[in-house]
Amino acid sequence: MQGDTTTKKANKLLKETSPYLKQHAYNPVQWQPWRNEALEQAKKEDKPIIVSIGYSSCHWCHVMERESFEDDGVAEIMNAGFVNIKVDREERPDLDHIYMEAIQQMNLGGGWPLNVFLTPDAKPFFGGTYFPRDNWKHVLNEVLKAFQDQRKALEDSADSFTSSLNTSELQKYGLAEDQSDFSIKDLNAGYKAMSAQFDTTLGGMDKEPKFPMPTLYFFLLRYYHLTKDDLALRQLVLTLDEMAKGGIYDQIGGGFARYSTDVEWFAPHFEKMLYDNGQLMALYSEVYTLTKNTTYKEVVRETFEWLKREMTSPEGGFYSALDADSEGEEGKFYTWTLDEVEKLIPDDILLLKAYYNLSENGNWEHGQNILFKAVTDEMIAKYSETPLDDLKTKVAYWKKTLLQARSKRPSPGLDDKILAGWNGIMLKGLAEAYRAFDEDEYLQLALSNASFIKNNLIKDKVLYRTYNDERVSQEGFLEDYAWVIDAYISLYQATFDEQWLTLSKELTEHVVMHFYDAEENLFYFTSDNAEKLIARKKEIFDNVIPASNSVMAQNLRKLGILLERSDLGNLAKNMASKMKKLITTDPSWVSNWASLVTSMIEPTAEIAISGSEYLNLRKEIDKTFYPNKILAGTASRSELPLLIDRPATGDQTRIFVCYNNMCQWPVTSVDDAWKQINKTS
Repeated sequence: MQGDTTTKKANKLLKETSPYLKQHAYNPVQWQPWRNEALEQAKKEDKPIIVSIGYSSCHWCHVMERESFEDDGVAEIMNAGFVNIKVDREERPDLDHIYMEAIQQMNLGGGWPLNVFLTPDAKPFFGGTYFPRDNWKHVLNEVLKAFQDQRKALEDSADSFTSSLNTSELQKYGLAEDQSDFSIKDLNAGYKAMSAQFDTTLGGMDKEPKFPMPTLYFFLLRYYHLTKDDLALRQLVLTLDEMAKGGIYDQIGGGFARYSTDVEWFAPHFEKMLYDNGQLMALYSEVYTLTKNTTYKEVVRETFEWLKREMTSPEGGFYSALDADSEGEEGKFYTWTLDEVEKLIPDDILLLKAYYNLSENGNWEHGQNILFKAVTDEMIAKYSETPLDDLKTKVAYWKKTLLQARSKRPSPGLDDKILAGWNGIMLKGLAEAYRAFDEDEYLQLALSNASFIKNNLIKDKVLYRTYNDERVSQEGFLEDYAWVIDAYISLYQATFDEQWLTLSKELTEHVVMHFYDAEENLFYFTSDNAEKLIARKKEIFDNVIPASNSVMAQNLRKLGILLERSDLGNLAKNMASKMKKLITTDPSWVSNWASLVTSMIEPTAEIAISGSEYLNLRKEIDKTFYPNKILAGTASRSELPLLIDRPATGDQTRIFVCYNNMCQWPVTSVDDAWKQINKTS
């Protein structure tokens, strides 16, 4: 993307760790990273600031770079009139949150690249997303003219936007703590509003583009568990089935693209993000424990293979993303002409064409085919009169052959920075996959990653966000702490190794000390030790990644049970109560909060296992779908509250089913434990 750099002079981005920033290091624009040096320069020279925010796998970011930021004429205007700052939104989500909200307040849309104009004291007054080159030059000149001729009005506008940015999210959306408990009626009302938006033919929500939105389907899964509403389960299964068949899923190499541009899950925006795949690995794994659908097992296996093959660093960290583009074209790495496929697999081409819906003229752009499945393997086997086992053998061969051929193509760009929070998301996905399938490979990669985070990203109980080039930078944001804590809690329940629970506790204590707002009983996105920006925000809405506050509330509930800390459990309840208005009217934007509420409406099963077979009994328990449970275990004895009075005795391994730390008579078989649980629930 940088072209020939041999005769070009580097700007101040060259020594940054972010691949996205480095991509712009040889632009003629005199980019700087977000540093005090750049901000002070703007004040000293009394120049407006351009903050351009993007990320490495952003297609239109690359387009704007090629059209504008590599253009000498554009650079001349920017360098003369502005202080120019480039930001990787994945390294600095705090800046992205603030300036994205500002642009939305200006009714200028939102998206990336995000280009925001600031006063010399970093207050936003104008901006937008992608601008074609001539439009961008016009905007630059108009902003400079306004800065010169209408300075007072411009600064008044910036002050107004900044004041609005500092309004509490609770005030803005009319949310207040509701001391009343949640009831099933509250969830039913919210679910009814949410279900009106379902695409009941193709899965997902009834709009395009279609994002996977795993948090919505975790809620449907838990709502079904609580209510046995068949519509919720049908919509969940339909969505997972259609995504697994569609082009959004890499049929050859595993892993999901970021979103589908259409309602059919057919044509993806081809970038692959670590955070999507971590959540989807956990989701498909958990739904498998309910449905036993072997397709879900295959999806998890293939996604794991992709993760191991393309996204894992030698040290055990997970990379962030793969670009949508290769060789300057979106999707080129992933698509095929019929001729290419026929040369590789001539014998079965008619069956393969039907299986993956290939056509001579292509089913996508420029004669290319996106591989997808319109029907199930069982239906293809029936219509083609091919025994199902034979078909599966053929498909395995096709995938292997095409993957080998594809691996020889120029690869999409890899964003090789390692982000703590996103690693936490994938670590949880691996832990949940191990619990569902008992595949030792999943556990070993999970343990490698958990140790990487512990050894490289946690220093003196402080979690750092970014690791690259053997350097760590930037104390973690709330999302980093929340996801790593969540992952370690899951890993503890998969292994009963208490070091992971101890780390969860220590990181949680740090969050409560440095992120907590006692006035609103919520957590700020940034630590009180972080750089002071024009606003300090709280993240409360669940999106493609759940809100950091909702994840933290889930963590507090689990730790409150495992550590017998009522203060943590009560805080989780208070946090959820603020979202009651939204949960009961439309949980689409607060679905992870709604999942938390499902666990509060009925008692949580606390399952303590003590004795030499504790790990084997855990495996047996995890074969059965039951989301509202917390597990603790020991081979002999433990100081954990659920285990402290229940040491192993003799040769028997005992299972204690408890509610609110009150335990029933111990049993020695998993079947008897389930009888106790089902009797209570």
